[in-house]
Amino acid sequence: MKHQYTNALINETSPYLLQHAHNPVDWNPWNKTTLEKAKTENKLILISVGYAACHWCHVMEHESFEDSLVAQVMNKNFINIKVDREERPDVDQVYMNAVQLMTGSGGWPLNVITLPDGRPVWGGTYFKKEQWMDALDQISKLYTEDPEKLQDYATKLEEGIKSLDVVQLNTDEPIFEKPFIQEAINNWSKQFDNNKGGMNQAPKFMMPNNYHFLLRYAYQNNDAKLLDFVNLTLKKMAYGGVFDQIGGGFSRYSVDAKWHVPHFEKMLYDNGQLVSLYADAYLVSKNKLYEDVVHQTLNYIKKEMTTSNGAFYSSLDADSNTPEGELEEGAFYVWTKDELKLILKDDFDLFSDYYNVNNYGFWEHDNYVLIRKDDDNTIIKKHNITESVLTEKKNKWESILIKERNKRAKPRLDDKTLTSWNALMLKGYADAYRVFGNDDYIASAEKSANFILNNQLREDGGLNHNYKDGKSSINGYLEDYATTIDAFITLYENTLNEKWLTTARDLANYAFDHFFDESSIMFYFTSNEDASLVSRSIEYRDNVIPASNSIMAKNLFKLSHYFDNEHFSKTAMTMLNNIKPEMKEYPSGYSNWFDLMLNYAQPYYEVAIVGKDAKQKINNLNKTYIPNKLIAGSTSENNMPLLESRYNPNSTLIYVCVNKACKLPVSEVKDAIKFLKE
Repeated sequence: MKHQYTNALINETSPYLLQHAHNPVDWNPWNKTTLEKAKTENKLILISVGYAACHWCHVMEHESFEDSLVAQVMNKNFINIKVDREERPDVDQVYMNAVQLMTGSGGWPLNVITLPDGRPVWGGTYFKKEQWMDALDQISKLYTEDPEKLQDYATKLEEGIKSLDVVQLNTDEPIFEKPFIQEAINNWSKQFDNNKGGMNQAPKFMMPNNYHFLLRYAYQNNDAKLLDFVNLTLKKMAYGGVFDQIGGGFSRYSVDAKWHVPHFEKMLYDNGQLVSLYADAYLVSKNKLYEDVVHQTLNYIKKEMTTSNGAFYSSLDADSNTPEGELEEGAFYVWTKDELKLILKDDFDLFSDYYNVNNYGFWEHDNYVLIRKDDDNTIIKKHNITESVLTEKKNKWESILIKERNKRAKPRLDDKTLTSWNALMLKGYADAYRVFGNDDYIASAEKSANFILNNQLREDGGLNHNYKDGKSSINGYLEDYATTIDAFITLYENTLNEKWLTTARDLANYAFDHFFDESSIMFYFTSNEDASLVSRSIEYRDNVIPASNSIMAKNLFKLSHYFDNEHFSKTAMTMLNNIKPEMKEYPSGYSNWFDLMLNYAQPYYEVAIVGKDAKQKINNLNKTYIPNKLIAGSTSENNMPLLESRYNPNSTLIYVCVNKACKLPVSEVKDAIKFLKE
């Protein structure tokens, strides 16, 4: 196919960048050559950041970046740079901070204008074509007529950006106690939606780590009310349109308060974390719904998001082509009533009651997004059918509708592989194996881990961030190390293969060498080998994905136990203490830190299982929810600190310890569980 325009993005591998390779805008990738060109020509830089599954990014592309008149203005006055935020989270972070300081909010597409040295002077998110043209004209004029004004503003804004990244070393004594955590939850609970789950607002994001922490706290402290809220949220999310009722897997968030109409893109990182969350919630509740969610989600990941070498793709777009060939959000997923009647025939009435093809499930333009309101027992009684009949019907509907849906144009796939997101999915598989014992799940986890070892781990001990078309690229960020260490520890606990644990320790040591800030006892987001940006940030506030520093602190806490490493132990404690002053005011932004704080505020157990039946006993132990433990195990002699001199060829013994003080060893899992529940 011949294209009228082609720009420098044609040589990139990112699907998002390639989507813009035939814009009339003279786009460049973010690299040294482009940045030097701006300085040499003394031109303003226009940086536009987005990602492949971003709906409004596509809208702005269509309205502005595909328009030749807009392109003329951009090409004449700016060096234009397109950035895939998933490939370059470091660039995204700096300019997102800038836009939030300038406008009070952020999002994608993210559009920023900077001086030739990269310091921002103006920015925002989505702009209509006329607004965009006006803004570009005004800034160009100002740069020509009064450049000092922009220089002054850039200097002030630079100071503001750098102040956001400062973490002070907290020299107060580290005191982590339950009342502090309880008070934070009391504040937080004022925002709970006790009718529909989640927070009392729209849009609604899943925020898996929030509910992971709240589930753990409620369980460990017998807080029935809090546990009810977590279960309500998980049920409503699973019933909602944010969960693909036909194909499995979660979208990113719902635009409404009842989890109904999603922003239809499906991201790997959400699904990986939600698998872990629903698996743990199943252990607590034994709710079959949660088990179904895990199995359906992993089935979706296997079919749609997994490569032949065991890695995972990044996302599926929100938009897909309608029969008329127009890109439209949700087109692949929604149904009309007439369409469903034709497909389902005599089953339509039961189906429409189950999935609310009625006012409750109506979206717009005659379209319905499938959503559940009632549990299976209610439907069974109402329609006077048996459980087996309903199960048979649901399987049949799924089969019919999947077949029908697959005739439609599929959403575009972002087929790059990111180390950090792969680690989250790998951990999801390992957690699902721990709870449900499905051997396919641990096989997928190990295949993914070996992909990281064989493709993303370099000879110098560092990780690369990105993988596409057989090529590993982009020096890894702290998020890659933190999530991979966490996943490898989880994998070790489920397989007892020490390779994963020693690799986790080696990656932690590498992070100390290249990311650690001695003055704050925190880790920078970027390596000391990376080119410097306007600011070198320290990411510590938890978001949809927990902060790389909070994951890292939890990793060091665990590794300090495994390797009896005082340096790891002190660092984890200091990191948590540094963040403590901020935590109570906005607890939802620190849930992973609170999870770590629970390890200090309440007993944390080291469980060592040694002997020929160690794996079997670990599998049995894992059928009980015990979030405040780590597992070490071996089927033979082992010199790891937790296992040394504990092997007995005649019996498999379980040692339960707290702070190196151990109970007498027991051979029965049920006796070990009694110790762990004291």
